[in-house]
Amino acid sequence: MEHNLMFNPLPTIGIVAPCYNEEEVLDYTASKLVEILESMITRGVVHPESFIGFIDDGSKDKTWSIIEVLHQKYPLIHGLKLAGNVGHQKALLAGLLTFRTDADCLISIDADLQDDITVIEKMVELFKAGNDVVYGARAERKTDTYFKRQTALFFYTLMRRMKVKLVYNHADYRLASRRVLDALEQYSEVNLFLRGIFPHIGYKSDIVYYDRLERFAGESKYPLRKMLSFAWDGITSFSVTPLRMVSS
Repeated sequence: MEHNLMFNPLPTIGIVAPCYNEEEVLDYTASKLVEILESMITRGVVHPESFIGFIDDGSKDKTWSIIEVLHQKYPLIHGLKLAGNVGHQKALLAGLLTFRTDADCLISIDADLQDDITVIEKMVELFKAGNDVVYGARAERKTDTYFKRQTALFFYTLMRRMKVKLVYNHADYRLASRRVLDALEQYSEVNLFLRGIFPHIGYKSDIVYYDRLERFAGESKYPLRKMLSFAWDGITSFSVTPLRMVSS
């Protein structure tokens, strides 16, 4: 069996979540993640040393102090405080590379918990079955506004035309094995676009589908301006098409 789980079928997993000014949702998010992780530990699905890692991306509110309190309340919660605000992708990368040696695989998720955490156990099952990457993808976009649906469609259409390899309707909710994360460390992209990097790393993968939930509290950290910048990072990191356009 892969992942060195032949003699220890209980994988140690880490659930990592970048946080930027998430004081309104952090207590709720932590309680829900602890609940599902403790359930899997109790039922023998994952190893008792499994954990949750919150990455404070230079928050200006009480995010870090809340993480410190949560660590005292729930020992399986760990925290990583970045020196300043580096942005979602770099904060997530910092968390993945910092925590990767403490687990057999890491599951990345946004702190607003709009991604359905009930599929985490399915991700772990697929990992045990030999997949190094398990992508969480939205089954549909019925809850999105018309504008959001159209911009998402435009984004994926543009990426496809630019020959950027992506998993449709997948953001950064995924499971990745330690060897995939070791390979991730070798990337030297300046403009990080993690949802494009993982498909390029390779290894066996699968997908779980889920319905995205409404944000519990707080505001989205991805307004239109950031989404456009994010799309440009994806194009410039993985596509030669813009170069061809410039040189033609």
